[in-house]
Amino acid sequence: MKKLYVTAFCLVFILLLTFVSCKKKELATNATKSTPVFEATFDSTQIQTFFTQHPALQQYQTEVTQLYRKHQFKYIWYDKNGINEFAGVMYNKVNNISEEGVRTKIPYKEKLDALFTSTAETKKPNINTELLCSAIYFFYVDKVFHGIDPEKSKELGWFLPRQKQSYVDYLDSLLVDPKLIHKNEKGAIKQYYLLKNVLEEYRKIEKKGGWKPIPIDSTVASYKPGDSAATIAAIRTRLFITKDISTDSKSAVYDDELAEGILHFKKRSGNLLNKKILPKHIRYMNVPVESRIRTLMINMERCRWISKDITKSKELIVVNIPAYELTFFRDGKPELQSKVVVGKTLNKTVIFSAPMKYIVFRPYWNVPQSIIKKEILPAIAKNPNYLEQHNMEWKDNLVRQKPGNHNSLGLVKFLFPNSNSIYLHDTPSKGLFGREDRAFSHGCIRVAKPRQLAAAIMKDDPKWNPEKINAAMDTGDEKWYTLKNKIPVYIGYFTAWVDPDGVIHFYEDVYERDEALANLLFDQ
Repeated sequence: MKKLYVTAFCLVFILLLTFVSCKKKELATNATKSTPVFEATFDSTQIQTFFTQHPALQQYQTEVTQLYRKHQFKYIWYDKNGINEFAGVMYNKVNNISEEGVRTKIPYKEKLDALFTSTAETKKPNINTELLCSAIYFFYVDKVFHGIDPEKSKELGWFLPRQKQSYVDYLDSLLVDPKLIHKNEKGAIKQYYLLKNVLEEYRKIEKKGGWKPIPIDSTVASYKPGDSAATIAAIRTRLFITKDISTDSKSAVYDDELAEGILHFKKRSGNLLNKKILPKHIRYMNVPVESRIRTLMINMERCRWISKDITKSKELIVVNIPAYELTFFRDGKPELQSKVVVGKTLNKTVIFSAPMKYIVFRPYWNVPQSIIKKEILPAIAKNPNYLEQHNMEWKDNLVRQKPGNHNSLGLVKFLFPNSNSIYLHDTPSKGLFGREDRAFSHGCIRVAKPRQLAAAIMKDDPKWNPEKINAAMDTGDEKWYTLKNKIPVYIGYFTAWVDPDGVIHFYEDVYERDEALANLLFDQ
């Protein structure tokens, strides 16, 4: 019986050893999959030597050093079979960097090509190959994900928070799963990828020859439905190329099909929605496809500057200056859109972000000192009754306008305290919203739908409803409402934008900011 117990114990022990051994092999296999790093190390001083020999990549030396310090100076682009999978993925991405809207010269491209077209070069670990792959990786993410230096974007008047991400840590996840580099949620906001798709379409149009300029007849003031002219046939062909109409009948008669195409064209170009075709609309159509491609690339660059944190907000207000449009988002979906009036060229609306904290009904307008000096005081000098006639008064050595229908801020304002003294507000000058060009203010943003915006913001407050909001706007004294949850307000500048239906909109460069950015992007 004792021998039987001993035999049984031995069998159990052997089974346990076999199980543990198999488990260890499984863990080892999984570890290999999750950490595809070659175990050999190299001398850290070789990093300095590499960058001395490759000065065009010198700016990435700090990141490369940080990367290898994190990995104890082990090879990361090699596994037991030679250069790993992600190195090949990275090479293909760099070779096709123009698809990302980037126009640049790839440093040491000849060396890269030789490396990935020669099988022998990819087998044995080589320190120059290793460091070249790392430096080129940082070159790629810098151009495609990060964009131009933040200080340069500030010089261009862009004060929105920039995207922040550790590309050293990002590389670790890519080494484990190279396919992550193709996923849209990494590196840029969704709009970037929508613009990228349009860029591909417009490059196809460019390869086919683009579109021919439409002759402008100086004797014709406008075209309307029912008119017939060779110019109308040319307009039809032009709109067919950009998918504003689905077919091109070649007809020279302005028919219903063309009218629908004109409305579609005007909607995405920021024009008033009517069927009249003016010479300025034809000039817009005549902008060459090469220029539109350039504009797409410029706005893809601006997308690189937007922090992904913007997508985490339950509620969000976005103003696009060139579009003269405000959009209120809830849970990532547009709930309200409104036309806006922005600052004129001499009083540009600043591109920045701040949280909205207050709504003020029937506000006083505290006139800025600059306006007092330039406009109010000269007006008083000419007309002593100027203040009374404009419902204004002196208050603590400043001028303010009393609440009411004729107040310059209208009947409500939306405050997101900032050093630029910019806010959203109503206006008694409703006629300006019927204009195509709406850059008329001193810098603040006038909203065409202030009542609806207030109602959307206060929607979840049981103490308020549209009737109470109307009462607060139309009667009584100034009344302040404090938001329970602050709403981020982003004031941006995009001259190309893809709407939720996938339709590209091109807007006039109202502050002429595109050319300055283009000089940084394309003239290097």
